[in-house]
Amino acid sequence: DKTNMFPLIQRCCFNVPFKLQKLTGPSLLFCGKNKTAWSSLALRLQRDARPLSTSLSLKPASVYTTKLQAFHTSLPVFKKRTPAESEAESQKSLESLKDCPKPALYLSLGGLIPFVAVPLAMVLQGTYCPELAFAQVAYGAVTASFLGGMRWGFALPENSPAKPDWLNLANGTVPALLACQALLFKDVTQGAVMLMLALGISLHYDISLLPTYPRWFKVLRVVGTTVMLLSLLATVALKAFLEGAQSDDRKMWQN
Repeated sequence: DKTNMFPLIQRCCFNVPFKLQKLTGPSLLFCGKNKTAWSSLALRLQRDARPLSTSLSLKPASVYTTKLQAFHTSLPVFKKRTPAESEAESQKSLESLKDCPKPALYLSLGGLIPFVAVPLAMVLQGTYCPELAFAQVAYGAVTASFLGGMRWGFALPENSPAKPDWLNLANGTVPALLACQALLFKDVTQGAVMLMLALGISLHYDISLLPTYPRWFKVLRVVGTTVMLLSLLATVALKAFLEGAQSDDRKMWQN
């Protein structure tokens, strides 16, 4: 029905006042036939539309921009670090090793020699030695237990920032339990994987859960753990490669 649709179009599209909404279709048709009525209708439209035009003031674009930003709910875009910033942070981390006490630095680096020596000896000999691989896993288990017990020594003193609560003390026993499980595996590969898990968890505890450690110690822990993990991975890779080569050589000699 056209007479019923006209007021709806007025409300939705033209946003006219309530007085103009009372004008229905038959009234406009009557005004079209009578020129006097049409002129009076024009005056009424001009009078009623003037307050509407004056009341609607144009707001600056910044106001609408602010409102749109208020309804913007997308996730914030994190600033990506440039290569220059990452290099600067790595240089600062390496420079923090200068503050490391000499005994701690030399003993930590010396403790990495058994890890690196095992895969290096296998590469030089060209053969896989299961005894050396088990010795590496056993030494790694002792190291993981030492790193876990170090948390107890840090949390027990009275003036320590770390409290001797369930979190710190229980987390100190987790690397030792995983290291013990690593020694129970018959396969060296499974033991090495379990040991890598223990070393990774211990590093996470020292870096994240205990932020009161000095920066040089955290950098030293990251460097030491990285070398230990790479050494264990190298032993596992050499086991798979050299054992396959040795089995092929035996088959050739048997044939």
